[in-house]
Amino acid sequence: MNRRGLLIILSSPSGAGKSTLARRLMRWDPDLSFSVSATTRAPREGEVEGREYFFRSREAFEEVVARGDMLEHAEVFGHFYGSPRQPVEEAISAGRDVLFDIDWQGGQQIRNSVLGKHTLSLFILPPSIPELERRLRSRAQDTDEVISGRMKKSRDEISHWPEYDYVLVNDDLDETESKLKTIVQAERMRLSQQPDLVDIVRRLNHEFEELQS
Repeated sequence: MNRRGLLIILSSPSGAGKSTLARRLMRWDPDLSFSVSATTRAPREGEVEGREYFFRSREAFEEVVARGDMLEHAEVFGHFYGSPRQPVEEAISAGRDVLFDIDWQGGQQIRNSVLGKHTLSLFILPPSIPELERRLRSRAQDTDEVISGRMKKSRDEISHWPEYDYVLVNDDLDETESKLKTIVQAERMRLSQQPDLVDIVRRLNHEFEELQS
């Protein structure tokens, strides 16, 4: 049977592991499409245009939003982030799942959009706040000031966990990955993702009628 693609939303406070889990999910299923976000922040060392992000000026980003061509967008740490709408619609219509590594604001907008019924949303929690800070510092990407800001913001981000379909505590990365894969496999069989079922059941009923005639 054909199936409709899922919009798989992964959210978490910075440092809880969602980006690592997103990369592992992509390696597990090479057919999974990653939604490359647009952002107004400057590229970090090693980041490539069109791979990690589409880097845009604030003015260009606002023009795209004004045209209604962003599926979701939000301002985070002084920069805009957003997901272009058309590639997502084309992917799920073709039966390909699209993975979003976004914050709760973006996830909320997608769940409330016209594509909301096709979303699978997962929130990743850290096992503890000290461990969350340790992970942020071990990345060696941010200054103490930036890390402090991320830690302060994490409390608000964690407060949105009840809005998600599933919540996973990432105390063991391999175990969390295994649970994530199980959830994705099950949700792909959700009724809303199997448009062919209506025709199949109609055919079965027709066959019943033929047997009785």
